[in-house]
Amino acid sequence: MYVAQMKLSLAILAVLLLAGVAQAQTAQSSHASPSQSVVTSLASLPEADTILFSSPKRILNEAAPKVMAAADVVKMRSDFADLKKAVGIDPASIEYVAIAVRFHKPSADLSFVPPDLLVVVSGDFSSDTLLATAGVYLQDRSHTETYGSKTLTIMTIDPIAEAAKKNPLLKSFVEVGAVALNANTLAVGTVGYLKASVDAAAGNGRISSAALNSLLRDPNALVSIAGSPLTAFAKSFGMLGTETTPRESRCDTRFGDFYAAITMDGTNFNLRGAMNADNPDTAKIINGLLASVMQPAIDAIPDKDAQTVLRAIRMLPKENEVVWEADVPQETVAKLIREQMKPKKEEAAVSTPAKATTPKPKRRVRRRTK
Repeated sequence: MYVAQMKLSLAILAVLLLAGVAQAQTAQSSHASPSQSVVTSLASLPEADTILFSSPKRILNEAAPKVMAAADVVKMRSDFADLKKAVGIDPASIEYVAIAVRFHKPSADLSFVPPDLLVVVSGDFSSDTLLATAGVYLQDRSHTETYGSKTLTIMTIDPIAEAAKKNPLLKSFVEVGAVALNANTLAVGTVGYLKASVDAAAGNGRISSAALNSLLRDPNALVSIAGSPLTAFAKSFGMLGTETTPRESRCDTRFGDFYAAITMDGTNFNLRGAMNADNPDTAKIINGLLASVMQPAIDAIPDKDAQTVLRAIRMLPKENEVVWEADVPQETVAKLIREQMKPKKEEAAVSTPAKATTPKPKRRVRRRTK
């Protein structure tokens, strides 16, 4: 029963993850640029230590046809049309997906508190309709809870609940919820972070401008990620105090803050990234260290096409950062994808009949008579 419930839960969550967050400012002027619309919508997200952004609409409509076989593209779009009829979602019309992670200070008993996870998606759909559809499938496996002016739909993942009895680190993930922030906005995640998204939509506890500017360093990115791992570590392990006892920070460096993105031009996919190293000397030291381990790591990868892609990455120190970039031809990526999608041929076991062996005649040994 648990396995069946888990499969159903994952299926519903998959639907919810595809459904997601439309532009938070749907009433804004039609003359606003798409990038500004995305910035405005993402600015309504709650505080995050790491955040990943992707644009399924551009990936599926612009990038995919350049690296997939025509027949695969046709099938993909046919599948999307079927999904649209079934649950009201066309993945190719999803404006963006944002996945945010938020870390916590230790609790009063000095135990480690697992991070929160939140998924926000933007697209052309009705969030209320999607939640109603999910409710039909979930039936008595979910309940609703009012928070502020919003209604949260919360479900318990029984297998995780059972495992959490032995592993307390899983307690934060026992319950997962969803909420329609507005007519076209759906947030899915751990309950505490879900409530924070409701607060942020109302203007409280929003993501910092520094984190947002880092994430959208290139507003035309197909995929980008930004985070502050050192800050997350300091928060999680009590360097900034606990939930009940605050502590002044003695290290305000942005060391470790990182950014990476994939963009696309006429002929190439472009990888761009940077990591804050605090000062030029540290940047050179880290660049040398990474360069010394990168080449052996690439050589250890068995896939030659993957090696070609990774060898295109150029890395160098630049002021207080270690930056990396690569321009990979679309045909190289297409070849890599085609190889991965190609069905593996099962080698037919050819049984070679054993050669018939003719038994040698036994030699008779004659005994001499004395």
